[in-house]
Parts: sequence; structure tokens; C-alpha cells
Amino acid sequence: MINLTIDGKKYQAEEGQTVLEVAHRHGIFIPTLCVDEAVSAYGACRLCMVEIDRKGRKKLVASCLYQVEEGLVVTTQNDRITNIRKTVIELLLARCPQSEGVQTMAKKLGVNGTRFESEKPENLCTLCALCTRVCSEVVGKSAISLVSRGTGREVALPYYEDKTDCIACGSCAYICPTGAIKMKDGNGVRTIGLTARSVSSLGVVPSVALNGFLKNR
Repeated sequence: MINLTIDGKKYQAEEGQTVLEVAHRHGIFIPTLCVDEAVSAYGACRLCMVEIDRKGRKKLVASCLYQVEEGLVVTTQNDRITNIRKTVIELLLARCPQSEGVQTMAKKLGVNGTRFESEKPENLCTLCALCTRVCSEVVGKSAISLVSRGTGREVALPYYEDKTDCIACGSCAYICPTGAIKMKDGNGVRTIGLTARSVSSLGVVPSVALNGFLKNR
């Protein structure tokens, strides 16, 4: 077992566990919007940042990715961490102002609004990559992925190609924390699509279960 300290209290953890896993197991609140036990950690939202102390040297790390170490000292709450989390959630509020998931997390963090301008208020996707990870790691298809960089980054068909391996299982819609991916069944057909701007940006793909186009079950 590995011995570590979190917020002044001593805990034991198994080798390979992350700081976030240990904290959540013991009821210690660390906010996240991109973590699900069904898929591997990715560190997309950066809300789970904590401060670690290794032999007197302190630094900030994503707790969902950082594995525990013998003698590690972790701080989950201080002014530095609070300011970072508030800034991150403000950026997410600007990106997805209508997302109930983001709004709920903002309230938990004591944030009621954002200083940043929202360029696309209809957007719901936080780029957490839960949908792409579940498609790849659980379903084994990689039918969707994160493409492009910077402000143009989005969930799309790989390389924007007019083909897909989607089997219309709906895993991406089930795991989406913000409701950005919608799924509808009717008349023997399942429709799975990304809301708002993401729909039109992915192109017309015949007979697929993504982006508002149809696939027979």
C-alpha cells in the first residue's frame, strides 16, 4: 500500500490509483466534467487540478491523471486552486452557456456568471472527449474523434471523411455529460446527432447514426 496525505489527513492507496480516485473514494470533493469510470482518464476539463508537494517542491497537476506516490502530499483546496477552477468554469460557461451540466458545476464552485464573451451560445460540447473515448475504448469502433486544434477543435468524423464505422449503439449519447449529443428512435430508425454548430460542420454522411443523419438498427 502507498501512504499519502490529502488535505492534512493520511490515507492509503493502491499502486496505480490516481489522486482523484483516492480522493473520491474517501468522499473528498474534487470537481470534474470529463471523468467516467467506463473510460480511461484524459484530463480535458482541468477542473480537477490540485496542488502536490514532493520533497518540498510544489506544483499543480490534473488529479485524474496523476498517480499516487509514497509520501505524496496533496492539497485540494486553497486560493490558487480555487482561482484556477473558477477561471476554467468561466471559460466553459462562455463556451457552453446553455449547458445545465456546466451551470450546475459553476454553482458548486461559487460562480454565477462569466467575464468572457460567448461566441456561439448554442454550443453544448465542452470537448471532454467522453464520447470519443467510449466509442474507441468500449465499443471498439472509433467512429468519431476530436479533430482540428485551438478554437476550431470539435467532435467529428475522423478526417471529415464521408464514411463511418458507427453502429448506432448510442454510447456516445449516454455518456455525454452536457446533452450535446442527442439520440432519437422512431419508425425502426435511430438518429444520433450533435447539437448546434457541430451538426452542420461534419458534412453529409449517408446512412450513419451521427449528425442528424439516419442509420437502420
